[in-house]
Amino acid sequence: MELPVINSKSKSLKVPDSLFNQDINDNLINQLINSYIDNGHQGTKAQKNRSQVSGGGKKPWRQKGTGRARAGTSRSPIWRGGGVTFAARSKSSNPKKINKKMYKVAMKSILSSLAKANKIFISQGLEVGSPKTTEMAGLLKKIGFDKGLLIFKELNENLILSSRNIPNIEVTEINSLNPVSLLKHKAILISDDCFKELEELYS
Repeated sequence: MELPVINSKSKSLKVPDSLFNQDINDNLINQLINSYIDNGHQGTKAQKNRSQVSGGGKKPWRQKGTGRARAGTSRSPIWRGGGVTFAARSKSSNPKKINKKMYKVAMKSILSSLAKANKIFISQGLEVGSPKTTEMAGLLKKIGFDKGLLIFKELNENLILSSRNIPNIEVTEINSLNPVSLLKHKAILISDDCFKELEELYS
């Protein structure tokens, strides 16, 4: 399979079919996205139900003869200071897991779907010599890439600092690639020295 190159005389570059020309498994992609988002939550939010709130062991008043409604505990959800009826539980101890083989197949499905939708482009020798936003913005304007995800083999300080204030531009390296970043952008620009690492990661 060939992908378009946007800053070189060669109009296209051959890329591995094992990454960009696979069958698209929508169910597996959906499972990976849900797992990634769910595990990204801190998972420490929780409230106490009526059994977890301290106190309330003694019956507030006798069952009959007071004229009041009967009550067995002062920690009922209808009482001030009582437990929460449907208390939220912490999810940190119960992560959604997805095995390595499924993860690799899902990532290859995402890359293949993006390639078939003409959303992936290749850059050759895209570098910035200083941490200035204007330099990166001018470089992206020159190649006609105004919004999307830029993927590099490794990130250096110049790339991070020069791109962080440009709206609609996200920069990442191969080892930090995630499914949500890939799918939320309308265009992906991959450095031409990334394909060997991509094959090693997802083969």
